[in-house]
Amino acid sequence: MTAADPIRILSARPQITADLMAETGLDETILTRLVHRFYDRVRGDPLLGPVFAARITDWGPHLDKMVAFWSSVALMTGRYHGAPMPAHLPLPIGEAHFTRWLELFRATAQAVCPPAGAAHVIARAERIAASIAINVADSRNRFGHGAISPRL
Repeated sequence: MTAADPIRILSARPQITADLMAETGLDETILTRLVHRFYDRVRGDPLLGPVFAARITDWGPHLDKMVAFWSSVALMTGRYHGAPMPAHLPLPIGEAHFTRWLELFRATAQAVCPPAGAAHVIARAERIAASIAINVADSRNRFGHGAISPRL
């Protein structure tokens, strides 16, 4: 599939997706590999693993959802239809969790993606982590559950 063949791309915006694929070297196969390797690392991580293990017992649907999420974030496909913020607000997570999540994500992206694609998804991951951290901190400040710093 090439940028000249946007019709075959499963996307709500096939030309934008095709352009992003050409620019970054990313595609659904690479994003699937990224998500699966990243969450393999997360599950084995002493800080992050227990947070996920306490909430996810069937990893197949979660991984499918995360592939759709990253397809939407990285390639503008519009495949993800969810609300990540409410899922993160009640989690027992703090600044160390966000920092570690980003460390693992950066390392995995650099190992799996072409350089332009790694830079693309890492920039988005950093913005997403900062946004979630800010919202978690704001929620905790409002409801008295202890604050975290939104700086990562």
